[in-house]
Amino acid sequence: MSVFAAFLHEINTCFEEEFLKNIRAEVLLMSATALFRHVAKRRLYAHVQRISIFRSQHLSSNVENGEQKREEETESTLVCNPSAYYKRPASRSSTVGLTETEEDLSCNPSFNPAFRQKRSPYSISASRRLSSTKNTLLNAPSNQGAVPTSVVTKEPSVNNDPRAFQRCRPDYRNMTHEASQRSSNIDLNEALLVLHKVTVQKGNMGASDITDFLSKLGQIPQEQTMVVRGDKRFNALLRHSVEILQDFTTLQLLDALRAFVNLGLPHSHSILGFYETEFCQRAGEMELHQLLMVADCWRLLGRGVPQYLERLYDNASRNFNQMGVPELVQLLYIIGEGRKCPETLAQPVESLLMRHLYQLKPEELGAVCLGLFKSQRSLSERATRRLMDRALAVVDDMSDFSIVNVMKLMRFSYLDHLPWLEAMGSEVPRRAPQMEVQGLMHVVLACSALHYRDDRILLAVAKRLPNVVSRCRSKDAAKMLWAFGTLGVLPKQSPDLYPCLTAILRERQAEFQRYPEHLLTGLLGLAFAGLLPEDLLSLALSEEFVNKACNSQELELKKDLFTLDGTVGLELPESTVPRLSLAIREEVTKLLWDFAQSDICQKPEVLAAEDALQNLLGGEMFVRKHMILPHLRSIDLEVHLDRNDQPVPVSSGPCQENLTSQNVNTRLSGVTITDDLLAQLTNTRKTPVHPSNQVHQKVYKAEPVRERESIFNVGIDLTDDLLMTLTKSRKRSPRLDDSKPLIQKLAVQVTHRNHYCYRTEQLLGLHALKRRQLALAGYRVVELPHWEWFPLLRRSNAEKLAYLHCKIFSCSDSQN
Repeated sequence: MSVFAAFLHEINTCFEEEFLKNIRAEVLLMSATALFRHVAKRRLYAHVQRISIFRSQHLSSNVENGEQKREEETESTLVCNPSAYYKRPASRSSTVGLTETEEDLSCNPSFNPAFRQKRSPYSISASRRLSSTKNTLLNAPSNQGAVPTSVVTKEPSVNNDPRAFQRCRPDYRNMTHEASQRSSNIDLNEALLVLHKVTVQKGNMGASDITDFLSKLGQIPQEQTMVVRGDKRFNALLRHSVEILQDFTTLQLLDALRAFVNLGLPHSHSILGFYETEFCQRAGEMELHQLLMVADCWRLLGRGVPQYLERLYDNASRNFNQMGVPELVQLLYIIGEGRKCPETLAQPVESLLMRHLYQLKPEELGAVCLGLFKSQRSLSERATRRLMDRALAVVDDMSDFSIVNVMKLMRFSYLDHLPWLEAMGSEVPRRAPQMEVQGLMHVVLACSALHYRDDRILLAVAKRLPNVVSRCRSKDAAKMLWAFGTLGVLPKQSPDLYPCLTAILRERQAEFQRYPEHLLTGLLGLAFAGLLPEDLLSLALSEEFVNKACNSQELELKKDLFTLDGTVGLELPESTVPRLSLAIREEVTKLLWDFAQSDICQKPEVLAAEDALQNLLGGEMFVRKHMILPHLRSIDLEVHLDRNDQPVPVSSGPCQENLTSQNVNTRLSGVTITDDLLAQLTNTRKTPVHPSNQVHQKVYKAEPVRERESIFNVGIDLTDDLLMTLTKSRKRSPRLDDSKPLIQKLAVQVTHRNHYCYRTEQLLGLHALKRRQLALAGYRVVELPHWEWFPLLRRSNAEKLAYLHCKIFSCSDSQN
């Protein structure tokens, strides 16, 4: 037996030596093949890059000549990367500690209502669907491949990433998989030896053998995983695993899935569907940590598994009492990556979050905010404010990435947490020099969504942008143009800001073939700032682009095109920029007017102003409620006055038939202006006038209105001329004033707090654009600001009429 055993040992030794020789030869052959392919790809890459540069240089001229053809995108695009949000600051010397207590949001007259302000066709939004690289893989069909790009620009590396919170506690190791930190214990030769064993044991492999083989293959260096994935023996191993999948234990299934992550298996690989089905069937038997681990692996694979996530959420809702901080944060992370939070989880998540709020570490707070933002799930206002309070307390220890996530949640919730915003006035200028372009974009976009203008924040971002603008996507440039334009940042405040962002729109025109909304958003932001690049407008209003935008099933871009078209007509009347067809203009006008009639026209403040103006001027025919400039999506009360400030009919319809029987003289409908009424209007009390100051009492000053004061506190400055107007003590001259136009066209606007930057009287971009274009159209704007008009809604008709008389006639006299 010993001789026979020695004989067998010698045979095995010879066989292994021969086998290793074959393996080495195979490795050398594969290495040579890989090197050849690498060289070929590099040459093709250089060729494609030259074509891309050539096309980008000539795209603008092709568009202007109407000769542009549909081309495949070959221009450089950027991959969403944590480095685009932040770099860790070197020092944290600034500490912000604010204790200001904010009143309820409903008392704030200059800010959007909190928590999902209803959007309408009446408004413009930069939040339609602006992301060309948004991570929506977990909602995507499993057979959907990644979007191909010809050139990928690598972002600078950073120390942190969106999963940095998982390193805050050791507990996360039980429910997450960190593929980047795996150890590479075997080389390619050993991996090929494992694959050879697969061939030898074919048909005799059990679940434990398959799991062992997959785990070993998952330990090879990342750069060599492609060799394994392309081997036929590996595919045979996967097929055999599916045949006996029911024999796997839960732990073996989990080990196999983790190996797939390590090997970088494509999310569309057909084999993953069988594993997904098996995990769904076993979800009821798994522990919460195992469920979270599997969900984390699916996320790392980039595969959408909605049915599995439903089972995870069902299990979580039954075991909320067993969840601690790590489980809650990881669950919110998975919810965010899945882009959906079930209704059944909303209240339990909020309760558990409030219970553990002060145990959350800075990076965990950022992860919570990002998960809520991505899932589009609002907390209650009280809970959101407490979350902001906690973030403010640890802001100095938060990474830039986490701060950006907090801003995202505020943008989604429309939450005016002033202490946090004030802290950003110090933090952003300190951090901006190290931040990357996407982080900067989200900061200013949040400010614009909140209508919050702080020049410390905006100008710090504007100063940083020229250094990082080359890494901008068209999406980033468009959103920042929108944000700066909305908040009224003028070109003279930052001379390099608008040119560098506009240059990105020109350089990345190829992206607009796939994402036309980026171009329209950027051009609207430029228009708000008074900048109208004719080459880009010509592209946006070209027949080919208009057809693409109008035929989009996912986006409603006709209104944006209509706004740009009307802007070109008023502000560039002599240009050669193409215009929209009459059919499209009429279609959008009808859409906007139908909505206005059912919503805006029926608002109490508008109806009250319309009724009071009709009483003041003498009838319905003197006031017309309509969209003077339909492309700007809002209504006005149009009034006409002649040279002697007498009302002229403007209404069309049956009311014009009775013009001759109407009294066209301006009046206050029999209202007598008394000292008591004047005291009410000016918020002052009647006081005796001493002889010593009778000569000097020419102007009565009223207290300025503060934003948070009672709505009944209204102040108006009364001059002698205004007093004479209100008391009819001034005699109008029968002679016409030749210095005035034959007909004065007035646009009476009832403004709302959402028309202004937060706590200021500065109009937002769209409304400032409207004022500018009304002047170009020959109108004088008469503003009824909300801080003056809304309190009068609860006052008498006499007070409303006196106020409107002051606005219409005294302002007319002062301006002429």
